[in-house]
Amino acid sequence: MFPNIWLSGFADEIDPSFDKQMEVIPKLGMKYIEIRGVDGKNIADLTPEEVAEVKAKLDTAGVQISSIGSPIGKIDITDDFEPHLEKFRAVAATAKALGTRYIRMFSFFMPKDADPADYRDEVLARLCRLIEEAKKADVVLLHENEKDIYGDTDDRCLDLMKELYCDNFKAVFDFANFVQCGVDTLRAYELMKPYVVYIHIKDAEAGTGTIVPPGKGAGHLAEILAKFKADGYTGFISLEPHLTNFTGLSGLEKEVEERHTTLTGEEAFTLAHDCLVEILDKI
Repeated sequence: MFPNIWLSGFADEIDPSFDKQMEVIPKLGMKYIEIRGVDGKNIADLTPEEVAEVKAKLDTAGVQISSIGSPIGKIDITDDFEPHLEKFRAVAATAKALGTRYIRMFSFFMPKDADPADYRDEVLARLCRLIEEAKKADVVLLHENEKDIYGDTDDRCLDLMKELYCDNFKAVFDFANFVQCGVDTLRAYELMKPYVVYIHIKDAEAGTGTIVPPGKGAGHLAEILAKFKADGYTGFISLEPHLTNFTGLSGLEKEVEERHTTLTGEEAFTLAHDCLVEILDKI
């Protein structure tokens, strides 16, 4: 395993119960999670009192937060933006309360069959407003390359970074999402490496886009992680297995592919963890 990296992960894929998440994560030797779902509720929907309860449980388990796995930017580009901006302010307060500056986010779903170029100006305008709020709150927006949003392909992710990259707006590299968009992850790495400060670990088969354990798909995980190591990457590597039909999955994608597996959430997360550790041990 290369130095100065820390394993994290979306613990809600283990189980909707936060208590169960806090039981399994330390058992795997992990000290961080990317928090998204807590007892069936999205992190963006927790009250300040519920956030305080989460913090107490984290402290008891000896677990810290690497990033808020927020839904910010995961609305249609044609939706009203003002309520969403208010939601972001609440998410930023949650990030502060949980001891992280990182907030994972997106660049808005595009209308079906539309040309994303037609919405570029609106995307940039909305992201600029989010960046302004991030500066005020002293948090860092981490843009994830999610399918069906403006920044789904490597070219459009690069466009966003060239226009907006700053101390408060940086990039997540997600292997499977690029594969599902028909993007060569090796090319994406070369384009995006100056801007990436956070890595998501999930893999997918070419063509079908089916999610598979890390290293078993077309994402070139081992090769690209070796490149990150050679280039001196330091930071979080976060497991997002997507191998089971976990609570909250239906709200993450426009068209959800049902996962056909007999694995429990804990088993699937552990499988993904072990596959990643095996890759890291060899580079």
